[in-house]
Amino acid sequence: MRQTSKDTVKMARGLRRVMSPPEVLLWQRLRLRPCGVKFRRQHPVGAYAADFYAVDARMIVEVDGLAHDARAERDAGRDDGLRGQGFVVVRVAAVDVLRDVDAVVDGLVRVILASR
Repeated sequence: MRQTSKDTVKMARGLRRVMSPPEVLLWQRLRLRPCGVKFRRQHPVGAYAADFYAVDARMIVEVDGLAHDARAERDAGRDDGLRGQGFVVVRVAAVDVLRDVDAVVDGLVRVILASR
């Protein structure tokens, strides 16, 4: 697996300070460790900063807003690379987080618990 550079760590720290409203809302729920699952926010993984990362499940959660529509091809390549390194990548629409954050959290936790 690729080592995380100091630049990636610095970038992730910066992203923690400027999270989008859907990311903030989701983090408010995930930080409570639903069903005992620990998540990290804006966690450096290789050359990337994952929006959220469940360590034990090696699951990366990405919250996709309108900006991701324009870069779907780049995101797909990134996801393939991360899956090749053994990560599970889950993309969640920002609008779904805003509409029903509890349902999003429940879905993520179900995926993690089913994989154990």
